[in-house]
Amino acid sequence: MKRDKYKRELGKVILDGKDINLEQIRAGYAWHYKKFMREQSAVDSESYAQAEDEARESRLGLWRDEKPEPPWDFRHQSRATKTTTSIHVR
Repeated sequence: MKRDKYKRELGKVILDGKDINLEQIRAGYAWHYKKFMREQSAVDSESYAQAEDEARESRLGLWRDEKPEPPWDFRHQSRATKTTTSIHVR
């Protein structure tokens, strides 16, 4: 559908009539990235949010962890670590 600021392709994956994005969220293997809800159709936004809530309540996939770390937090932490560890003292 589009490219993000890192030039990654973003879109909705449909296979044999199934929304694979929704299936991943439903199984607890993906987050519904709510920051971009306005760019999704109302139907997708609602179904993704509901699927994530149900996966959380059922403790499926990543929701088995007590405190699953959102990928955006992990990336932010990873970038901060790279910045601090890339300083070399001689």
